[in-house]
Amino acid sequence: MKKHYKFILAGFIMLFHVSLWGQSMIDLRLNELLITNTQDYQDDFGMHSSWFEIFNTGYGTVDIGGCYLSNDPADLKKYTIPRGDILTKIKPRQHLLFWADSKPHRGSFHVNFTLENSEVLILTSSDGSTILDMVRLPSELEPNRSFGRLVDGEGSYGPGSDNTGWAVLSRTSPSTNNHSLDGKSRSEMMKETDPFGWIMAAMAMSVVFLSLVLLYLVFKGTGNIALRWSQKKADAYHKAQAVPLAETSGETFAAIAAALHLYANENEVHDVESTILTIEQVRRNYSPWNSKIQSLRRSPDMKKK
Repeated sequence: MKKHYKFILAGFIMLFHVSLWGQSMIDLRLNELLITNTQDYQDDFGMHSSWFEIFNTGYGTVDIGGCYLSNDPADLKKYTIPRGDILTKIKPRQHLLFWADSKPHRGSFHVNFTLENSEVLILTSSDGSTILDMVRLPSELEPNRSFGRLVDGEGSYGPGSDNTGWAVLSRTSPSTNNHSLDGKSRSEMMKETDPFGWIMAAMAMSVVFLSLVLLYLVFKGTGNIALRWSQKKADAYHKAQAVPLAETSGETFAAIAAALHLYANENEVHDVESTILTIEQVRRNYSPWNSKIQSLRRSPDMKKK
């Protein structure tokens, strides 16, 4: 029984760990880059340099400190993003801009390589080996034109990325969305589809009932497993305690048969309480004064003179 609790607890811990990992570095994406910058966005020093941005696709804040950036697949740890900088924390659905100017002394967001004459840009996890995202740089890209995802965070990613979802953008958008947010929001479209909220209510109730059904199945399955395990242990114990008939002697069977015969015979006097010894005490009044020896005494003789 205790082993099953351990397995269930381990499963919840793994699920919790996966959920934490799912809201962390795995949500990071390389989102947009500009290779040749002559008159586009300037850095804090007023310089035009190559730049690229990282987008957090998750709904939890991610600290990118300790991760690595590189333009060389043979050296994934080419630039280490410093730890302890509060600016390395990317809020949900937000961007972080880096300058590829080969001048890391200018700050945490200035890497030690450039995008010019580079073929690939790689983002690696803090373990130094897990590639979170990779993009292959276009060989011919006009100056001041950026290459990025058509929709922020969407498209292929990881070590096998083939740049699906990437294209030359009509305008550069450092530290902001690549696509326009003009138009109707999802809430507005949902309001048009379900003006009275019946669909939303049905979806919410279905989620609740499905969760209850799932919990019922989990607890019932756990209880059945525990019962089967307990029954299995009980059967094993009784099997170990049982004495095979082949090892029982004939005298034992004869004694059992005789006892049954005596019990079934109504005329036979037998003690039902075979393990109880009954002793009846016989009380007799006895006094030394009524003993016969007292009557054998000689009566005193009186002699007359």
